[in-house]
Amino acid sequence: MSVTTIREAQRDDASLILGFITELAIYEKAEKEVLASVEDIERSLFDGDSTARGLICLIDDKPVGFAVYFYNFSTWLGRKGLFLEDLYISQASRGSGAGKAMLKHLAQMAVEQGCGRFEWNVLDWNKPAIDFYESFGAEPQTEWIGYRLSGEALKNFAQ
Repeated sequence: MSVTTIREAQRDDASLILGFITELAIYEKAEKEVLASVEDIERSLFDGDSTARGLICLIDDKPVGFAVYFYNFSTWLGRKGLFLEDLYISQASRGSGAGKAMLKHLAQMAVEQGCGRFEWNVLDWNKPAIDFYESFGAEPQTEWIGYRLSGEALKNFAQ
């Protein structure tokens, strides 16, 4: 019987995390959008001022996926929330329970830390993920539309 474990990501996992990020981007048909380097991952997840954190999922001590998360804040609840930026389980390990284990781990962290919410986004075409999330009670938030400023638009607006 396989053993699934989840541990906090370490600085020396940066290359592994970038590999998983690239696999995720390929799955989402957005490989060319990955601009991060190993050094970016090291700095962004593991330097002292980092606001994001990572987890590594292992099956029988073999890394099969990762999650990156951070804390946000709900003014209405007056409490912090846990926001899952990315969760990825390698294709070969899907259906093993690793994804659900990662989400449960994060949900437990949110409860233990008094978070009012545990949130994430999913691409509207990703029916397998949507079905998976809804299978344990997650609900889509249809009244909010996400907006983003990035690249040149961000720089131009900031001036």
